[in-house]
Amino acid sequence: MTVTITKQSEAYLDALAKALEIPISRYEQAEKSYRSLGEWFHRDDSKVRHFDPDVFVQGSFRLGTVIKPQSAEEEYDVDCACNLNNLDKSELSQADLKELLGHEIKLYRKSKGISKQVHEGRRCWRLEYADGAQFHMDIVPCIPNGRDQRRLLEDRRLDTQFADTAVAITDNEVTPQYYQITNDWPRSNPRGYSEWFKFRMGDVFKRRRTQVLNEMRSGGNITASIEDIPTYRVRTPLQSAIMILKRHRDIMFTQDPTDKPISIIISTLSAHAYQGEETIGYALLSILSRMQDAIVYDGTKYVIKNPTDALENFADKWEAHPERADAFFDWLEKAREDFREVGRLVEHRRISGVLANRIGRDLTDQVSNSINASSSVGGGLLGAATAASTISIPKVSFSDEPRNPKKPDGFA
Repeated sequence: MTVTITKQSEAYLDALAKALEIPISRYEQAEKSYRSLGEWFHRDDSKVRHFDPDVFVQGSFRLGTVIKPQSAEEEYDVDCACNLNNLDKSELSQADLKELLGHEIKLYRKSKGISKQVHEGRRCWRLEYADGAQFHMDIVPCIPNGRDQRRLLEDRRLDTQFADTAVAITDNEVTPQYYQITNDWPRSNPRGYSEWFKFRMGDVFKRRRTQVLNEMRSGGNITASIEDIPTYRVRTPLQSAIMILKRHRDIMFTQDPTDKPISIIISTLSAHAYQGEETIGYALLSILSRMQDAIVYDGTKYVIKNPTDALENFADKWEAHPERADAFFDWLEKAREDFREVGRLVEHRRISGVLANRIGRDLTDQVSNSINASSSVGGGLLGAATAASTISIPKVSFSDEPRNPKKPDGFA
């Protein structure tokens, strides 16, 4: 079935993405917090100072795909990592590293007068900020793993493009290795994944990043270079599409959070499927039409490869919990159905009617209010039309035939 994306639908989805964005001040608040923690680790009497600690943000805050919480009671989850550059896996166990960094984080909490206790998670330490801050920080202890990662991938003749930024992380559910000095540590590569994600955004990201830099320079005496512009300051159709899909998923799985498709799977499949579309609506529908293409079924299990580590399967939990695979494909079909219908509509009232129960009525009301305000000021953002006017972009096809996952071609 062929889907036409109307100008009105494009405009609505653009307004929806803007409504989902968190204020730049939230990103800056998170950045200030993890930089403060990094400074603490480098203070004179720090137990980790001589290991050259490097604190950096990862996850959706690094990718620029954070969405507003559904309510004031929900918190932003700021994922960070602390890489102790001068340590090696031969020098300590995962448990030793976890406790070493945890001790410093607990001292930091006391020094800042944070009332809530530091909580230990499976792979991280959670730092709970004051209620008014509306966010917590998860800090993952890690040490460099680039050399071993490169060797591991080379031995299997796999892509090593992002190996140098790989890290080894702690996981207290992996025993007995957790308490032993061993070379067998869990692996991660948030910096490599971020670089891959920027690569998938392609020329659209480069152009819009340059635009942000020029706007900053025109507004004052800014000497920043293009590399100084963080990803969260740029907004591409890929980022916006992922944000919309994450909210659609959150609403669909409000009563079933256990089987909810995880964000890294949505982000990875969306980035694989993105082909440089210039508008949010077209990117969204195109991504949905190709989202299964990077899923491999080898006859026994589904595989969604980590693009920076082909030995890691983001869908590894699906084998033990096949209901999660079913939940993902059910969600994907529902998202296709919902946004395919939205793409045909020309009245924002009808678009809101379709999406109210899919992304939340409060959000669709906010989008409608924004559109109405723009219409009264600017002469009509989504004026009602009696016939569908279409944007001059290729059409997207959703086949009625069952789709069989196939092996992805590299990172494309």
